[in-house]
Amino acid sequence: MNPRTLFRRIGRVARRDQLDAEAERELAFHVDMRTAQLTESGTPPEESRRRALAEFGGRIQVRESCRDARGLPLFETLAQDFRYGARMIRRSPGSAAVAIATLALGIGVNAAFFSAVNAILLRPLPFTHENRLLLLHQPAPGAGVEDAQFSPPEVRDLAEQSRTLDSIAEYHSMEFTLLGHGDPIRVRTGVVSASFFDLLGVRPALGRTFRAGEDGHGAPPVLVLSHDFWQNTLGGDPAIVGKAFEMNDRVHTVVGVLPALPQYPDENDVYMPVSACPFRARKGWDENRGGRGLTVFARRRIGSTTEQARRELGVIAARLRTRYPDAYPAGARSTFDASPLRDDLTRNARLTFVALLATAGFVLLIACANVANLTLARLSRRRRELAVRAAIGAGRARILRQLVTESTMIALAGGALGLGIALVSRHFLVSFAGRFTPRAAEISVDGRVLLFTVAVSLVTGIAFGAFPGLRGMRDLAGALKESDEGRTVAGGRRGNGLLVIPQVAVSLVLLVAAGLLVKSLIRLSRVDPGFAPENVLTARVSLDWSRYTKPEQSRALYDRLLEKVSGFPGVREAAVASAFPFSGGTPFNSDMEIEGRPTPAGQAAPQVYPQVVGPAFFRVVGIPLLRGRAFTDHEMPDARDAHLVVVVNAAFARRYFGSEAAALGHRINIGGPPVDWREIVGVVGDVKQFGLDKPAGEEAYVPYVQGGGNTMRVLVRASSDPERLSRQLVAAVHELDRTAPVSDVHTLERLKHSSLDSPRLTTTLFTGFALLALAIAAAGIGAVTAFSVGQRTREIGIRMALGASKRDVLGMVLRQGMRPVFIGLAIGLAGAFAFARVLSALLYTVAPTDLPTFLLVSAALVATAAVACLVPGRRAVRVDPMVALRS
Repeated sequence: MNPRTLFRRIGRVARRDQLDAEAERELAFHVDMRTAQLTESGTPPEESRRRALAEFGGRIQVRESCRDARGLPLFETLAQDFRYGARMIRRSPGSAAVAIATLALGIGVNAAFFSAVNAILLRPLPFTHENRLLLLHQPAPGAGVEDAQFSPPEVRDLAEQSRTLDSIAEYHSMEFTLLGHGDPIRVRTGVVSASFFDLLGVRPALGRTFRAGEDGHGAPPVLVLSHDFWQNTLGGDPAIVGKAFEMNDRVHTVVGVLPALPQYPDENDVYMPVSACPFRARKGWDENRGGRGLTVFARRRIGSTTEQARRELGVIAARLRTRYPDAYPAGARSTFDASPLRDDLTRNARLTFVALLATAGFVLLIACANVANLTLARLSRRRRELAVRAAIGAGRARILRQLVTESTMIALAGGALGLGIALVSRHFLVSFAGRFTPRAAEISVDGRVLLFTVAVSLVTGIAFGAFPGLRGMRDLAGALKESDEGRTVAGGRRGNGLLVIPQVAVSLVLLVAAGLLVKSLIRLSRVDPGFAPENVLTARVSLDWSRYTKPEQSRALYDRLLEKVSGFPGVREAAVASAFPFSGGTPFNSDMEIEGRPTPAGQAAPQVYPQVVGPAFFRVVGIPLLRGRAFTDHEMPDARDAHLVVVVNAAFARRYFGSEAAALGHRINIGGPPVDWREIVGVVGDVKQFGLDKPAGEEAYVPYVQGGGNTMRVLVRASSDPERLSRQLVAAVHELDRTAPVSDVHTLERLKHSSLDSPRLTTTLFTGFALLALAIAAAGIGAVTAFSVGQRTREIGIRMALGASKRDVLGMVLRQGMRPVFIGLAIGLAGAFAFARVLSALLYTVAPTDLPTFLLVSAALVATAAVACLVPGRRAVRVDPMVALRS
């Protein structure tokens, strides 16, 4: 159709009423003329009229033919279908509302979780060179180290020797105190190479990023601010570039502000070059090949592949192992590796969100089956209408298209509501996903989510409209002979029963998954953490590195602080420590040597997780002393001639000495050189430091007076609610040093509870989906059974008139209602076994084939289905045989 014809036809559509009237008049003229000719030939007038009408055909068909010839038949027919569909929906508002609400839930949860999958797994990173960015790793499988990170000399070696990487940048994050904007501000600081932002392809919102050479020794200290910090803390000052702040006893000049982009791998407040960091710039770290702790980003050259980069990194690692055998023991099997940055950032979220999206898809499947059941029941009441339409010339395809149009309208309405659910749930999803990936902030309802929702709505509408439509159009000719009431539509009942099967099967899969996760969560929550978190308040106190340059200065302040806090009413005891259970982060293990057991050449040194704690730490946190003694107030400070001591945990003692008692009296050296032998004076219980689901590792506790630092955690055990001490604790710190920030003020019990947030939320989501699926399935089973009972009222009446008891009728209804349930149960068990294996990584000490869970869930589902069948069954036994026979 050429454009001119198209526009002409569009114009005719606009004048459809006028053209219809003209066609009617023309048709009437021709009929009248033919009638007159037949009458003049001797045919009676009535017969002439009938024969004239027969020759020209039905007026409706003629009018439709004229419309097709002059207009756009497809669009006109669709518009007609939508108008007719709207009228049919208005005739059954209750049924339509139930269908729309059911689909809104199914489509809504799918749209919500697709928005998360889209942002986290599908959308590229918001960096210019996103597809060439790599994150480098240094695994040492022989030493049991998954990723040892990198040291400054290794970063330099990589930059000099690599030919597949065109840029390499290092990164680590620390906290410093920023002065110059009112009260001291504790800021998380990204310490990076000058090329860091150019490597990522980030352009500043204000000013500039770092220039080449600004990370060199002697360069003036400069800062780049994050967008959030600039907006929320500095008020979005447009003249911020060029202003100066004091940090680490040096004046730093702001040179730029980052755009509003998510930051990887951490959300930092400010960024500084490595030359401005007082620790990174130290010669001791800068030249120490074993001083690892740096994250390294790299960018592939154009034309090179990740696999080529990985092979080259392996060659460089082998070269360094040969050149520096002391730094790379052969037994550790250290190597260099790389992975795409996007894969690293989403690794922890991938399984959870794919599983949740699959679960949401199952819920939508159940919703579709349920709505298809409703549609089948509704079509059974419209069979005579469909039969009449077929009798006057409507084809099966035309009727089916009309039915699919109605179902699609309902699905689109459900999709619109579902999109609202996705919008409302965004905040929750961001919070939930933030526990798995730093990409959580990117979750939004964008054009791709909108297209996904529309596509799902259309597919859903076609699916639940086509299947019932095809079944409802069977034997339409016979429908004209049926009476309006009392007929049994066997085909419709069988169709309803078939749709119950997938609902039950999918519900069982979801219920089993939820049951396994609930059991896993219960077991996880019952894990003994190894300490007593009740009534313990914690807070982090950070002293300015530039003011507390000597260990005795910070010790003096913490001693005065503990003395002050211990005097608060309700405080039983207080302590300081470098870390405590569930304080976050990852274990920063250190090499360790046992006196008299030197590490063989080429073997990896034993690892230990060291912590610095005060004398009262074990009592305050509630870690039991198993052997020997804890620290006392009389331990000598860290001096070359002091008697250095250490307390180890039971896992350490058992692994290296065979038993807790055997460890006492031995000496170990942590880190070094220089070698500082520490005598093991006590053994304490194992503690779940980094999560209830993680095993306790080998730990060593060093007395605070022999190894304290500027940033310490203060722990206070109270006799009752410890949260009431929060303000007093903060005030006590500021009385001693008003510039010392106090952060992360929490109760230890709250931290323990928070450690279960991720599995708890995941379990809650799965359980919610499973219960929703069960409710929809139960409603579907009840509706099918009720529909069957309603269709068979007369048959039931006859059975009861012939002697069937109420018990027989109830048994018949239950047997027929439960038959598809048991078939769905058998199919669902097979699916549940398969899906549970996918979820096995989310389970804690629960097997994916846990038989009690499968049995309990199956029994619960059967019981729910039986109740759903029992309700219409009770209505069936109340049928009056005489009334039923007279109907």
